[in-house]
Amino acid sequence: MSNIAKAFENGKAFIPFITCGDPDLETTAQCIVEMQKEGASIVELGIPFSDPTAEGPVIMEASLRALEGGCTTDKVFGMVKRLRTELGVTIPLVFMTYANVVFSYGIERFCQKASEYGIDGIILPDVPYEEKDEFDSVCRNYGVDFISLIAPTSHERISMVAGSASGFIYIVSSLGVTGVRSNITTDIPSLCAAVKAVTDVPCAIGFGISTPEQAAEMSKSADGVIVGSAIVKIVAQYGKDAPAHVGEYVRSMVSAIR
Repeated sequence: MSNIAKAFENGKAFIPFITCGDPDLETTAQCIVEMQKEGASIVELGIPFSDPTAEGPVIMEASLRALEGGCTTDKVFGMVKRLRTELGVTIPLVFMTYANVVFSYGIERFCQKASEYGIDGIILPDVPYEEKDEFDSVCRNYGVDFISLIAPTSHERISMVAGSASGFIYIVSSLGVTGVRSNITTDIPSLCAAVKAVTDVPCAIGFGISTPEQAAEMSKSADGVIVGSAIVKIVAQYGKDAPAHVGEYVRSMVSAIR
């Protein structure tokens, strides 16, 4: 069983996302330390990319700030190494980025380094199921879970995608890009039930969740809840003073789903 799968054994999982390098990598690292301290089960680390097609304005702007600040994939790897060796972060860490970032770095080189530095999984939202083997096969060679995504429009593709999933399945709650939503209208219970009918791999819901009330509602159907834009907004608001505020937010969300 992978480290990611184990993270779902202690109740509902809370999975925060953060854009690495916004406002700088030291602040990112301290936010992750606070996330673990306040009960996060897994943390998604966004490697900034200039054309993040799945992201709404909040995360897109954070990515651009990080890139303008000099954040690179190698520097993100360096931060991960420090989290593992110096800062006491032991919970699973998952990269969320785009195919071009991994492809241009070299798929083999990227996955090998991810494994060596303590990354447990990779999410590439722009890689469809039919093209995932180019990445998934290499990830498997290095013991890194390639996380599959299922959307409200997946329908007959659910059994195909879920059947070969590893780590956890990322259920996209709403059509469109990431961002805070006041209402999530997708029939989440039915979507989760369809996934659970074909696999024992845990499922977590993301896209649009921002309040403890939404998290509590989503966690009734899923094994975990993913939150990104709401956290990235906190970082944008408080800058280098963000870690304590991020920790406080994570604590409230963990409390809501457990």
